[in-house]
Amino acid sequence: MTSDDPNASPLAAAAERLTVAIERLEARVAGLLDGIEASEPHRREAEALRRDRAKLAADLDAAKARERELQKLADEASEALGAAINEVREALGKV
Repeated sequence: MTSDDPNASPLAAAAERLTVAIERLEARVAGLLDGIEASEPHRREAEALRRDRAKLAADLDAAKARERELQKLADEASEALGAAINEVREALGKV
């Protein structure tokens, strides 16, 4: 019996409408699942990019810390060199 049948009972018509609704729902869910499966490579790529970004940020922080350390050492070396130059000048002046 179909809902087009004028002799169909209201219960049969409701059952048919429910069946049609369930079929549409199943088709929509299948479409959504296909979409999710299709987007999985993009999700994995985005996650890999996030991990790369985090690693690069950590590397940059480490490089900046090393730069500060090297600058401090360069400043100390410059001061020591300046002191040594002054000592040599004083020694040459006394000769």
